[in-house]
Amino acid sequence: MRYELIADAALVKNYIEGDENALSILIYRHKQKIYSFIYSKVFDKDITEDIFQDTFIKVIRTLKLGKYNEEGKFLPWVMRIAHNLVIDHFRKNSRMPKFDNSGEFSIFSVLGDSSLNAEKQLIKDQVESDVRRLIEELPEDQKEVLIMRMYNDMSFKEISDRTGVSINTALGRMRYALINLRKVIDKNNIILTN
Repeated sequence: MRYELIADAALVKNYIEGDENALSILIYRHKQKIYSFIYSKVFDKDITEDIFQDTFIKVIRTLKLGKYNEEGKFLPWVMRIAHNLVIDHFRKNSRMPKFDNSGEFSIFSVLGDSSLNAEKQLIKDQVESDVRRLIEELPEDQKEVLIMRMYNDMSFKEISDRTGVSINTALGRMRYALINLRKVIDKNNIILTN
């Protein structure tokens, strides 16, 4: 029987029933897509290789435990595992991955389900907490203006009235706050995304 004609779901079923070769075919069939996706986030061959291996270790474990129930959606399921492992990798190294939709292949176009929205929310929350942590490092006067402007949505006139400094001084502090934030982000190689 020609393997390229066998659907992913049938190969998964065969593997679960003991056909080790079925998994090799699945890995071979999807390796390029999964590998390219991981690499497009981490830009490092060794890390990509590690995450790719970890992805399939998790796939094998889940299949062996009989916990796979994504009937007919093998690739999106594997991509979601890879995606989560990429995020775990960046969490451990305390910087966020570069997720954008400019690439030819995007995890967000493959996975249009609610768990993805939860994932996006997770990334957004992580980014927001990263930004808040960075703001805490700013000098007090810059931090004050930035918080009033960004979080309290106050105008520079209102900020000027509240802080007792001129509008120009408030604008200057905001400008320096943003410059300093950018420096900290660059220095720590943090990639902010939502």
